[in-house]
Amino acid sequence: MRMPKDIENGMDVRLDTRLEALETKISYQEHLIQELNEVVIYQQNQIDKIDKVLRQLQSYINHTETGQTTPEQEAPPPHY
Repeated sequence: MRMPKDIENGMDVRLDTRLEALETKISYQEHLIQELNEVVIYQQNQIDKIDKVLRQLQSYINHTETGQTTPEQEAPPPHY
């Protein structure tokens, strides 16, 4: 059984509208995912920097507690 042309055309218009809406949503989601990815990369870089500073502080504290000096704290040799 075949539908009349005017009903078929109406369905095509509705399908086109729905398809366009889905394409728009997908485009928006792809853009949002890219932005979120950039935020994650930035935050990971910040975490890496903080981790480096934390390790330096832990090393400094460990040397201070044991009475050892770090290379930066040592006096230069007498020939300087």
